[in-house]
Amino acid sequence: MTAHPLIRGIDTHAHIFRPDLPMAAGRRYAPTHAAKLSDWLSLQDGAGFSHGVLIQPSFLGTDNSFIEAALRAHPERLRAVAVLDPDVPEEELDRLAALGFVGARLNLVGREVEDYAAAPWQAFFRRLAARRWQVEIQRRFDDLAAIVPAIAAAGNTVVVDHFGLPQGGIDPGNRDHRAFLDLLRRTPGVWIKLSAPYRAGLTPELAARSLDLLREACGGFHRFVWGSDWPHTQHEAETGYAAQVARFHALIPDPAERARILVGNPAALFQFA
Repeated sequence: MTAHPLIRGIDTHAHIFRPDLPMAAGRRYAPTHAAKLSDWLSLQDGAGFSHGVLIQPSFLGTDNSFIEAALRAHPERLRAVAVLDPDVPEEELDRLAALGFVGARLNLVGREVEDYAAAPWQAFFRRLAARRWQVEIQRRFDDLAAIVPAIAAAGNTVVVDHFGLPQGGIDPGNRDHRAFLDLLRRTPGVWIKLSAPYRAGLTPELAARSLDLLREACGGFHRFVWGSDWPHTQHEAETGYAAQVARFHALIPDPAERARILVGNPAALFQFA
């Protein structure tokens, strides 16, 4: 997998926001501080990364305009993943795609899971697939085998956030964990984001063991990307950007494998190359 020669690394998961922006009803969390685009770009520069992907935070709902402004300011450097209603008009999808959006996010943590095999959702997923957009999912590992197949069946690439949130690590003795590992083996369009190990209580040792199981199921490193999860909402006191970069380097000590996860894989997945 080749990548653009000017790409030195892609942070595929970060959020920007201000506490005075309109917040979504029913949100589980609302920030009290700002996460500035300029701060994130400076952290990227310091880590030697050249590109990044902004993820719409769920507490901002389907108003993606704050990210839109960032894409307009940095059209070459940035891509983004939106939060959308499934009945979003075609012209709105076209407009977002022209700005640099390349996917839609389903943050299902703490939410009722819907029937994603139902006709309205399938129509939505097919429209995304026609644009080569990914569907990004955040949900605990135990539930993924029941959720992902209907989405992948529409032809979408599915990206699973934060190691899949396997609380305390992936357990091959857990039937639901085994079911998702088996799904990874037979579904090449499902990717894993190696991000936010702290959201699943993954120590370095648990993260390494979980990665071994994920890598075996995926048949290598070609379906992994990395993200900082900056600004680490609700975990700001326990970690930071440099700490997450260091954890990734410790998790993937081989430089060639790191380059694939930081450059080659995400350049293709997020349509940089």
